[in-house]
Amino acid sequence: MHPELNALPLRTARAELLSRLKEPVEYDIAVVGGGATGLGVALDAVARGFKVVLLESRDFAEGTSSRATKLVHGGVRYLAQGNISLVREALHERTTLLNNAPHLARPLAFVMPSYKLWETPFYGIGLKMYDALAGKAGLGATQFLSRKETMRDLPTVQSDKLKGGVKYWDGQFDDARLALALARTAAKRGALIINYCSVDSLKYENGRVCGLECEDAETHQRFEVRAHCVVNATGVWVDTLREKDGNAQGRPVKPMVAPSQGAHLIVDRDFLPTDHALMVPKTADGRVLFAVPWLGKVILGTTDSPKEKIEFEPRAMREEVSFILGESARYLRRAPQVSDVRSIWAGLRPLVKHQDDDAGNTKKISREHTVLVSRTGLVTVTGGKWTTYRSMAEDVLQHCMDNKLLPHRRAGLTVNLPVVGSTTKPQSHGLNDPQGLHSYGSEADFVQSLDGSQASLAPGFTESMVRFAARYEYARNVEDVLARRVRMLFLDARQAASVAPAVAEILQEELGADPQLDAFLALAQQYASVPAP
Repeated sequence: MHPELNALPLRTARAELLSRLKEPVEYDIAVVGGGATGLGVALDAVARGFKVVLLESRDFAEGTSSRATKLVHGGVRYLAQGNISLVREALHERTTLLNNAPHLARPLAFVMPSYKLWETPFYGIGLKMYDALAGKAGLGATQFLSRKETMRDLPTVQSDKLKGGVKYWDGQFDDARLALALARTAAKRGALIINYCSVDSLKYENGRVCGLECEDAETHQRFEVRAHCVVNATGVWVDTLREKDGNAQGRPVKPMVAPSQGAHLIVDRDFLPTDHALMVPKTADGRVLFAVPWLGKVILGTTDSPKEKIEFEPRAMREEVSFILGESARYLRRAPQVSDVRSIWAGLRPLVKHQDDDAGNTKKISREHTVLVSRTGLVTVTGGKWTTYRSMAEDVLQHCMDNKLLPHRRAGLTVNLPVVGSTTKPQSHGLNDPQGLHSYGSEADFVQSLDGSQASLAPGFTESMVRFAARYEYARNVEDVLARRVRMLFLDARQAASVAPAVAEILQEELGADPQLDAFLALAQQYASVPAP
């Protein structure tokens, strides 16, 4: 068994983290950004023996990386676009992720219902190719379904004119908790990982980046960090740091990100009471629609709309709600209404622009990641998706080494590296059940050993989970706990608001800092407010 699986959790006392940051240490690599990509880079780097610091201006995965459709997938629509290499890489990385975080990810069957006779063979042949690309990394064989079998797997699907369907396999995961697991795994291996510490400037020596300046959001204490290599992994915000670097050179930079917004609606499991997901590959306007069971609810989405303004807490647009509800009504026997929505949330995807891109058409903009190294040595990475975070991290470090920012060291050390909480015990699996102890994996018993394990705040949510979040999971406020340590804000915003005062009281006791209750209640109101179509 991997030695990390039974190790006691590492405390995340903020005073100790800031004390370490203050030490006059020269790091091999400083990572700016605590989303999927930045955390992946930090873990890969520390696994190779580099001295690593990662700084996140807010909470880990608070931006794009906690707002995914919760799918670990190769990308069926990318296959249709002919992007074979991207699909093949993602399919193999999918299996790696499932193996390294079995408590947070699992295989999931998807069913495409067919309402025209040609749809079953047409999509089925394409999905057989999907299986072939996966090879030994496949999760299950594609099956052609009869009308009766389709209704068995999707009991609430529209049955009128239903001809049959196609079942294929992909994966599902808990994005925010995986991000947290990556952060904690990197920290256990020696990396200094700090949230709520914003990087506002770069340091230069002989025209080359040699570090950065940052500020603690709580105390406003400032720190200087020296590093041989600085990686800008801030997602849709990468151009902000790139512009600062360009200004230092006296050379303006062209923006490389064209943000795209995706919105999701959460409804009760009654609308799709099954362990299978519904997938519509081509809606009325050519987009993809999912209805995915997750943590006892159903995620409906997603949209893909160009977005000019980059916001940290984007709001779903009225037309997005109209699209999701309208398309859901075409495929579900009971059509969800605005009043059925338990939570609504949106996120921005960092799509990479090229010179001839039409910014108004997100389908033409690259879904692949891009790594750039500036003349000063600033390394920027953006684009890509959660499924390929690990291979993206390897690519970033290869660029660092090729540009002589880091010495060459062997890659591939994270292929078989279990994350914190990973367990060798068979998983039941809890991703279709309400939030509970399953997401803690091998640490579940430890969570239950803390004070308050029998004090329920909501079904599947206890006081001990709040204490664990504060002591061992970097949580600093109510939102950290209810949005990302447990996923209640994303599942049922009104329920999250109802338990928030009790969570705030526990955090105040644990941390002695402002738990920011009022700010969370305002945010919960936003997640509960659905713009009428």
